[in-house]
Amino acid sequence: MIDFSEDMELAKKGRNNSYSPYSNFMTGAVLKCKNGKKYIGCNVENHGIQSICAERVAFLKAISEGEREFEYIFVIGGNKDDNNLNHECLPCGYCRQFMSEFVNKDFKIYTFDNDKIKEYEIEDLLPNGFKL
Repeated sequence: MIDFSEDMELAKKGRNNSYSPYSNFMTGAVLKCKNGKKYIGCNVENHGIQSICAERVAFLKAISEGEREFEYIFVIGGNKDDNNLNHECLPCGYCRQFMSEFVNKDFKIYTFDNDKIKEYEIEDLLPNGFKL
């Protein structure tokens, strides 16, 4: 069993860096590479439609550093005043499709729900993703 205590702290750090003045929904993500390196992401909103989710930020940071092999992503989120994080925060459809470009079908997505870690595979969340 994976000990997610470090991931939880890193994801909280990402969440605290969130720029979400419009939705007040703050998300943090930690992407673990197969070599053990971890990359933190937070959601960043703006007036237009080009906001970006924490999951894609973490992936973009890793990819821009040359990473190409990923083990899992850990995601937390909630409203600005919600410090308990006791509800599931899953990647949006755009993030699911984006991630599927870079991961194997057994890539794990973890989230926190009611004091428990929940596990999914990318195929669970994107069963019929677009592929050429």
